[in-house]
Amino acid sequence: MTVARVEPVERPAEAYDVRTITAADLRDALRQGWADFLEHRGDLIFVGIIYPMVGFAAAAVALQGSLAHLFFPLAAGVGLLGPAAAAGFYELARRREQGLESDWSHFLDVIKRPSFDSFMVVAGLLLVMFFAWLTVAAGLYVALMGIAPPESLSAFATRLFTTPEGWALIVLGNLAGLLFAAAVLTVSVVAMPMLVDKDVDARVAVHTSRLAVNANRGVMLRWGVIVAALLVVGSIPFFVGLAVVLPVLGYATWHLYTKLVVR
Repeated sequence: MTVARVEPVERPAEAYDVRTITAADLRDALRQGWADFLEHRGDLIFVGIIYPMVGFAAAAVALQGSLAHLFFPLAAGVGLLGPAAAAGFYELARRREQGLESDWSHFLDVIKRPSFDSFMVVAGLLLVMFFAWLTVAAGLYVALMGIAPPESLSAFATRLFTTPEGWALIVLGNLAGLLFAAAVLTVSVVAMPMLVDKDVDARVAVHTSRLAVNANRGVMLRWGVIVAALLVVGSIPFFVGLAVVLPVLGYATWHLYTKLVVR
């Protein structure tokens, strides 16, 4: 890993220096994330109850007829909030790194961190992105399929996969989703663990995150694909796999942060 050189005019005055990393660093972050998960399997108590329940709730809302066309945007959009939902895992990884007691009873200690208010500011930004994504998805449906809601999920699926407007919705919806996912990655991949680790404000954390992504575009694109793939796998069936996927990704994101930022 090398420290990325950035001209002073191109980076915020208070951003942290960032490193360039390689695909090997991604694999090492995932390996360390898995090791943390094996040591802290009690965290399943939290994720097994909370995060999959959010997925279930989103699915239940979407499957009530008139919102069937928003089932996929809701299910996929839950992943946009993952960086905020993983706050407790960043805290446990931080404590383990410093040799502190780090069992599941410390999961909510993140609220005691000095930058927790700033953490919530960035979490609020992710929530805004989530609702913006739903708005775009709903707008695409109206533009291509009309204002009338689908009669049922099966009727919507038939029209989605067997008509030109349905294919256009799939293509444009996925492109829009990729843009939102890239924005969330850029804003949060470093900012969220940094705000658990250090007493900085949201602006510094987000700027540092942006610098880290810009310095490692190819590697971070690969990371985004890995995260998306694991979230899809974890959502099948019935979101229960997220009880494993989210802790592993949370811990791995922490280790990725330590590789990306000169602390």
